[in-house]
Amino acid sequence: MRPASTPLRVQEATLSVLMPVFNERQTVETIVESVHAAPIKPMKIELVVVDDCSTDGTRDVLLRLHESGRIHKLHLQPGNSGKGAAIRQALAMSTGDIVIVQDADLEYTPKDWPVLLAPIIDGRADASFGSRFLGGPHRVLFFWHSVGNKLLTTFSNMLTNLNLTDMETCYKAMRGDLARGIQPRLRSDRFGFEPEITARLARAQARIFEVPISYSGRTYAEGKKINWKDGVAAFWHILKYNLGS
Repeated sequence: MRPASTPLRVQEATLSVLMPVFNERQTVETIVESVHAAPIKPMKIELVVVDDCSTDGTRDVLLRLHESGRIHKLHLQPGNSGKGAAIRQALAMSTGDIVIVQDADLEYTPKDWPVLLAPIIDGRADASFGSRFLGGPHRVLFFWHSVGNKLLTTFSNMLTNLNLTDMETCYKAMRGDLARGIQPRLRSDRFGFEPEITARLARAQARIFEVPISYSGRTYAEGKKINWKDGVAAFWHILKYNLGS
């Protein structure tokens, strides 16, 4: 691991943006443009997109964006394998000094990247999580979702001995070498990626920071995909990846 006192030279650094996509035809072009407009210059961006066998025309949009150079690396999954599998594939294709997961919807904004990346860039952290519960602006939505999230985060913290406030956040940035070193051990195919990567980072004794981010959640009518079954499964993933291999 890079010594804590050694900052990253942003003039020479690349951020790999790992974007799993499934049926996001209405939002994917907007989020790709938001990625390229992110206020992180002079750091370079490597946008790695993995389409999880979309059926709504998303692939046509992605192929056009790839041909135009807006997407640097594109992989089309032969079948629907889940978010975790898509992120694993994107991570294996990445080369950046830092990697960050960016969903293809508009719930998370790349405008928050500077504060999220800062602890890694200045050498204080190996990973940085963006928390939706540390005071950033957010859309008011589902009470029981927030309760479930806090329960899962608390349960994860009990086994990792971390004090996170938002284990389930999409916004997880990590040093590229660390993330790619963990990648071969990742197993979760769906939304279990979040507790699994948290457990893997804890086992690696990674220095983790948490920073406030904004959040504009979607309703199910607007395309939200995670449901209560994924929440129940997350408890099993927390046990499996903290107590198992």
